[in-house]
Amino acid sequence: MKIFPLLIALLASFALTADLPAADAPPIDRHALVTRHNPVLTKLDPASPLSVGNGEFCFTADVTGLQTFPEAYNGNDATPLCTMADWGWHRFPNPQNFSMETFGFKNYDAHGRMVGYADQNSSAASNYLRENPQKFNLGQIGFILTKADGTPAQPADLSDIKQTLDLWSGLLVSHFVFDGQPVDVQTLGTIRDDGISLHVESPLVASGRLAIQLRFPYASKGKNGSDWTKPAAHTTEFATPSFGNAAVFTRTLDSEHYNVVATWTPGGSMQKSAEHQFILSPQKGAGVFEFACSFSEQPPHIPPMPTFAESKTSVQTHWNSFWSTGGAIDLSLSKDPRWNELERRIVLSEYLTAIQSAGKNPPAETGLTMNSWYGRFHMEMYWWHDAHFALWGRAPMLENSMGFYSTALPLAIANAKRQGYDGARWPKMSEPSGEDSPSGVGAFLIWQEPHPIYLAELAYRASADKKATLEKYKDVIFASADFMASFAWWDEANQRYVLGPPLQAAQERFDKATMINPTYELTYWRFGLETAQQWRVRLGLPRNEKWDNVLQKLSKPLVVDGKYAFTESTPDSYTNPKWNDDHPAVVNALGVLPGPGLDVATMKNTFDWVFANWKWSATWGWDYPALAMCAARVGEPEHAIDSLLIDTDKNHWAANGHNFQRGGAGDTSLPLYLPSNGGLLTAVAMMAAGWDGAPKRNAPGFPDNGQWVVRWEGLLPLP
Repeated sequence: MKIFPLLIALLASFALTADLPAADAPPIDRHALVTRHNPVLTKLDPASPLSVGNGEFCFTADVTGLQTFPEAYNGNDATPLCTMADWGWHRFPNPQNFSMETFGFKNYDAHGRMVGYADQNSSAASNYLRENPQKFNLGQIGFILTKADGTPAQPADLSDIKQTLDLWSGLLVSHFVFDGQPVDVQTLGTIRDDGISLHVESPLVASGRLAIQLRFPYASKGKNGSDWTKPAAHTTEFATPSFGNAAVFTRTLDSEHYNVVATWTPGGSMQKSAEHQFILSPQKGAGVFEFACSFSEQPPHIPPMPTFAESKTSVQTHWNSFWSTGGAIDLSLSKDPRWNELERRIVLSEYLTAIQSAGKNPPAETGLTMNSWYGRFHMEMYWWHDAHFALWGRAPMLENSMGFYSTALPLAIANAKRQGYDGARWPKMSEPSGEDSPSGVGAFLIWQEPHPIYLAELAYRASADKKATLEKYKDVIFASADFMASFAWWDEANQRYVLGPPLQAAQERFDKATMINPTYELTYWRFGLETAQQWRVRLGLPRNEKWDNVLQKLSKPLVVDGKYAFTESTPDSYTNPKWNDDHPAVVNALGVLPGPGLDVATMKNTFDWVFANWKWSATWGWDYPALAMCAARVGEPEHAIDSLLIDTDKNHWAANGHNFQRGGAGDTSLPLYLPSNGGLLTAVAMMAAGWDGAPKRNAPGFPDNGQWVVRWEGLLPLP
């Protein structure tokens, strides 16, 4: 499902959102709000290429509007130029039949009971199961630019570069001069199919010195999803229909098959130039050329392709509707000079999550721009990617991928049963089937377990049809709660329920074999079980006795010197510097969560210490919105803004709106990090629209100091 068909649902969702704008403020000019943050590039920037897409497909371009100079984007800190789809998964051959069913699980002591976990090791089985399936680059589309002397273009040969992403219209407009000749390009990410449409104007077209090249790689485990060194490992069948001006490419990579259809202005011709490489040459004499290319898992079907003008109208209609509905936050009347950067990050995050995170599967941490962790999605990050859609009046874009839980439910139930638990134990690092993968950390995480309960609750709060929403997600919610209640261990000596061991906390710095009762997870257990009980009541069912028993007797978080310890196993949380590292997840308990069972004053002390003392170089992009949500709930809105804009390496945002985390050539390279974008949108929605029990004033999470004027509409509060 593309995001275009979701617009009707979004309009219905928009009508449900709350509005409490600043008193006497003028209405929001949404066009001005969006377009003042159009990204503009004036040079080739490998750290900030621009992308177009539709939520299930993404095409990332260089400053030419296509993927003309991919080598310039292959550095350790660069973002590669890829073409990726939500459906584009590949498995390398598996002659040894490795599977999670036969994986050698490692036993860990769970209070005297040995429980098998898919602990990562160096075996071939462990490596294969982590790496497969992986996303891959569907193809590369670039210009071939030739100088008058016959030599090919290099990046340094371009001048007078100006590339603008018109967010309001979804149009990427590129201008440059090559060999003394201007080139003007318009690039669209089509809405009704997975592809691009292109319009080019240049004297180079007429002189035959501009052509388009299509190249198809084999899959790889690297961040660009491309292996150009194995032409014999895949096949590309090339055919031209009898009516001309089109080509069909049938692609086979091991067990993966897909099709590519290209069409172009009459008079052009497509020729094979090398194995898996093809050149489209426009007809000489004309200064304008148009081209479209679509990718699909389905058999090729070639009706008359839309003209560029028709595609442009469709794309503009979609993006105009997207920006005109749902939530909006305008900060332009503020006096605090930081307003513009914060507003820029908000607007660009709306765009980036719409084109990368609204598919039928949960997104990878780098979305559809490139591969991180082989393109597999991390279920503990799903809330950070997509929860904001429900708060911004775009709940259907969240629910488009929530069907994954129903798909994965049988495997999650089997995983819990294998370990001796009830209910469903959700995977950490997964793929469309719901299969988990070996990990020394992920297999032991538990904070993804309540996520489906929280996300379903957000969908319920945004829904026009409450009963249908309850029926849609009840099985997933009840299976999640059953596991949570089963996982809690009864400590007879102290008459309480305990979480762990084994477990790994969201702050991934503790001994998974011995740790118990991390504060965030304890609070999430309480919130999740109580929310699941509310769903039973809404459905006319009695409260679940076992869930209530766990709720009543669940351990309380440890308090040390007036602050919440990170875990019960670390009473030295605030004195041992080795714990001042990674995610400050303790603040999530009253920030991301409404903090059931917590004391606000104690959490305020906790937040103040974290804000003053944390090792920011070890944090991640979603930690800053987590801090902001905690600051808002404990009554420190100035620190909420400070948290969102804290000056540290992992909180710098590029011109394209992406948030760099770390470089490298491997699968964990993160030149962009979409949980940052989604987390920011959740935090600012909460800061503007409030939360259950928030102070009764406009934008209760923003400072009330005369420096901020927050106009907002179409947002829902956080629980």
